[in-house]
Amino acid sequence: MIKITFLGAGSTVFARNVLGDCMCTPALRESEIALYDIDEKRLEDSKIILEAINKNINECRATIKTYLGVDHRKDALRDATFVVNAIQVGGYDPCTITDFEIPKKYGLRQTIADTLGIGGIMRALRTIPVMEEFARDMEEVCPDTLFMNYTNPMAMLTGYMQRYTKINTVGLCHSVQTCSETVLKGLGMEDKLEGRTELIAGINHMAWLLQLKDKDGNDLYPEIKKRAAKKNAEEKHNDMVRYEYINTFGYYCTESSEHNAEYNPFFIKDKYPELIEKYNIPLDEYPRRCIKQIEEWDQEREDILADGKITHERSLEYASYIMEAIVTNTPYTIGGNVLNTGLIENLPKEACVEVPCLVDGKGITPCHVGKLPVQLAAMNVTNINPQLLTIEAAVTKDKQYIYQAAMMDPHTGAELSIDQIKNMCDELIEAHGDYMSWFQ
Repeated sequence: MIKITFLGAGSTVFARNVLGDCMCTPALRESEIALYDIDEKRLEDSKIILEAINKNINECRATIKTYLGVDHRKDALRDATFVVNAIQVGGYDPCTITDFEIPKKYGLRQTIADTLGIGGIMRALRTIPVMEEFARDMEEVCPDTLFMNYTNPMAMLTGYMQRYTKINTVGLCHSVQTCSETVLKGLGMEDKLEGRTELIAGINHMAWLLQLKDKDGNDLYPEIKKRAAKKNAEEKHNDMVRYEYINTFGYYCTESSEHNAEYNPFFIKDKYPELIEKYNIPLDEYPRRCIKQIEEWDQEREDILADGKITHERSLEYASYIMEAIVTNTPYTIGGNVLNTGLIENLPKEACVEVPCLVDGKGITPCHVGKLPVQLAAMNVTNINPQLLTIEAAVTKDKQYIYQAAMMDPHTGAELSIDQIKNMCDELIEAHGDYMSWFQ
């Protein structure tokens, strides 16, 4: 029997999507599903919802079991064919709040803070020790599993697993599948969606739409560039940062403008607050989303379970398609986060890169891309530098690497002095308490 273990199953909506997808997939419908979390209430919510989906669309063919707490984690993982990771260490309160509020004292503002910047660095440093525990358990009880990581910061966590553990790991994101569709719809080019071809490569949240052609093989970028420049000049909208990327660097990228606003030194600048208005940048966006999700969860739970008629249709999430391709040996292509074994020639070999990958019965085979346009590689490297230094900090437990990661972060380094960065890091480490105890 196929066994699918979901770590962080208290992420109920995401667990519903991924595991509901599996129940919609004939090759996976009879799987054993192991739900693991450290939050008893959210784990129970997920079990109730998934059991309802299993009954309503799958004739109860899947077997669903729950495992609560660290003492039962090995049992959840034992003999797993696939492991999906969606944990958030420290949650919104206290850790996310801390990641936003302390940097504000130093004049450092953020939008999402889960991938790069000081927020992404701190999130990685409190998550990698948990990932290390997962890896040790998997090496013991399911050494041949495929570990599919959805947790951010993607490149730091996935890169750590790929370089410092024996577990076969791929990082998966939501933004690759929707990238070209988003830009075409945003620019009123919906008629070009059908039959389009594309090439996307780079790093997570900053992978580049390198090619986009219509069904007849015509390059769509000339028209995209013209429309993007016109739209940014004429109206406020939610994708102004990425349209500026098109104008300045020549290419669109995968993750949203609110994310990319904080991955560089160009848009969030304390000395130039007018840029926030010019590019319509939503500062403190992630805390707002967290508050909204927390407030709406009880009602959402009731809506999902209304009349016991909960159903599900297969989504665009990669996980079930990867499992299906491996189990049935049916080729499928994804954009995956993998170690840069010469795949992108002008990015560091230690980097975790996002490239096209072929999935079949042999597993996941990354595809060679070659060299990125030099300006795109340069942008990626500014993000890779703090990623690699953060991983080094987690592995060595040396606080100097934390300081250096923050200094090399393009947004943080552009705004703060060395002393400010060190003081801010020290304050964050102390505030995170047990989550960062090895650095105190």
